[in-house]
Amino acid sequence: MYGDALARANSYQIAILLLLLVLMLTNTNHTLEKLENLLKAAEYKVRYEKGNFKTNACLLQNSRMIVVNKFSNLESKIQAVTELIRQLEIDVKQLDDKQLGLLNQIKQTELEL
Repeated sequence: MYGDALARANSYQIAILLLLLVLMLTNTNHTLEKLENLLKAAEYKVRYEKGNFKTNACLLQNSRMIVVNKFSNLESKIQAVTELIRQLEIDVKQLDDKQLGLLNQIKQTELEL
C-alpha cells in the first residue's frame, strides 16, 4: 500500500511521521477504545494475549483477528493497533461518522511521507 514511500523514506522522515501520529492520537485508554471500536465496526476482533511480538501486535489474516501483546504499555498498544489499521482495507460503509474521521486521520499520516 505505502511500501514504496516507506522504502524511500529515511529514518528521520519515519521518526517525524511517528511524531505526527503521536501528536494526533493521545495515549489514553479512551483512544485505545476508539481504535478497538473502529476495528469492531469493521468486523475485526481485538484480543490481548501474552506473547513475543516484535511489533506488539499481529494480524491473523484468515480470522480477521488482531492480537495485541497485553504486557505492552499503552503507547505501544496504540501505535501497534494504529499501524495495523493503516495497513487494513476497511469498508468505510460499516463505520459511523466519528469512526470514519478517525480512520481518515490515521490514513492521512501515510500521505505525509
